Amino acid sequence: MRTQTVISSTEDGIRLKRWVKRHYPRVSDGEFHKLCRSGQMRVNSARCHGDEILHSGDDLRIPPFLAALQQSPQAKSQESGIKFSLADLEKLRKLIIHDDPDFVAFDKPAGLAVQGGTGIKKSLDKMAAALFPYDTILPVHRLDRETSGVIVFAKNQRAAQHLAAQFRDKSAAKEYLALLRGSIPVGRGVLDTFMAKGKVLSSDEADEFQRLSGTRPQRAITKYEVLGRLPGVLTWVRFAPQTGRTHQLRLHSAFALGAPIVGDTLYRQSTEHRAQSTDNTILDSMLDSNKLFLFAHKLSLRHPVTKKIVTIRAQMPNFMANVAKFLEFKTE
Repeated sequence: MRTQTVISSTEDGIRLKRWVKRHYPRVSDGEFHKLCRSGQMRVNSARCHGDEILHSGDDLRIPPFLAALQQSPQAKSQESGIKFSLADLEKLRKLIIHDDPDFVAFDKPAGLAVQGGTGIKKSLDKMAAALFPYDTILPVHRLDRETSGVIVFAKNQRAAQHLAAQFRDKSAAKEYLALLRGSIPVGRGVLDTFMAKGKVLSSDEADEFQRLSGTRPQRAITKYEVLGRLPGVLTWVRFAPQTGRTHQLRLHSAFALGAPIVGDTLYRQSTEHRAQSTDNTILDSMLDSNKLFLFAHKLSLRHPVTKKIVTIRAQMPNFMANVAKFLEFKTE
């Protein structure tokens, strides 16, 4: 007697071997191929070879003894010492903006940490691992806790290597939208500086830093384009970072452009920038949200298996979208 499973729409397009590894990670390659050869595993009643691509609604039959090898999501969560409620995981599920057998992308809200650490009870990586217990969830890039928007996790080691390489060699194209406090005289340009210890350095300053410390500061490059202005008060900007330094866009905004991102209390204080009133009570109340107005709007990368370019867009959070709409700033 065999156990029958119907493939769900969320797993449409997955290969049979990947499906078995996801749901029965303790089954070895040899055991998997033996089940196929002996006819104990069948797809739509037909014998299989192991490399079949499964589709939504397919009837997969497996021997009942495999159930003993299946690890439940609850067991995996308990082993890691991390527990999340069903409500937590359902909220996370609603944040998915791309999902396939090799990677998943979320529309991360501001305030949610990407990775765990001291004092962090909930992080996106641990929650994603609980949501996809039969995959190996691995981060391939990062976003600041305060930044909202597109964030990607690989579902297996091979995908992680391919995706992480694209962020290292700059072939993954990232695009952000931000609202800055202050004016930028030039409509577009490239910021090319060095960064060290939370500061932006010129070439001469970088040379002096290296002479004194023996360490060369990291080069940071950001393309920017002004999309809208409230003259003398606010600037709406599209950023395309060419490197991925810690707080790169926040530092470039505050120090290289002289206009810190709205809600960035750390670097606004560093530059002694004082928030200016817009002389509009409604708009001032919108800006006083205690959130960072920096949004990872769009990400384009090459799929680790199909090699096709995938472009993922996130939905702008309400606290930013309301201001953009009020000021009639374009969001594309």
